[in-house]
Amino acid sequence: MIRLIKRYESRKLYDTEESRYVSLDEIASWVRQGQEVKVVDNATGADVTSQTLTQIILDEGRRGTSFLPSELLHDLVRIGEKAVTNGMEQMQHGVDRLVQASIDRLAPVRRVREEMSSLRTRLEELEASLVDLETTESARPEPAAAVVVVSGGSGEAVTVGSLGSDTAVNRPFGREEKSE
Repeated sequence: MIRLIKRYESRKLYDTEESRYVSLDEIASWVRQGQEVKVVDNATGADVTSQTLTQIILDEGRRGTSFLPSELLHDLVRIGEKAVTNGMEQMQHGVDRLVQASIDRLAPVRRVREEMSSLRTRLEELEASLVDLETTESARPEPAAAVVVVSGGSGEAVTVGSLGSDTAVNRPFGREEKSE
């Protein structure tokens, strides 16, 4: 909301929101805090906001508290309204340089993120390959395993077990008996 200030012939400034007289310093403080102000001449109703803000800048310059570079003030005097546009362009270029510098600092971070994404994709591909290999291996028949047990203390009989299709069971040494 725009704060309405009335300027009287005596140069006094009246804040209609708080119903009291205010100083240029108070108006400057409000503007710095982001408050929009509109200053109107009480007698004519003319908008005198620019003159009032210029007066604030002038007073700050006299006190040495102005934050405006002298280069910008020179431009203001030389070309009036065009200088404001130029000043805004200078400020925009400054902001653009800061943003570009920030982006340049972030470029290595972006490259690292891209590399991490690439590595993550490659890892997922390798995991999928492992799953495929495990599936292929589990579909193959198991190789036959043999179990040999020597029974008895005399060594007369041997029990041989096989997981293959033929199994030899309880055969004495030297003879084979097959069962299917």
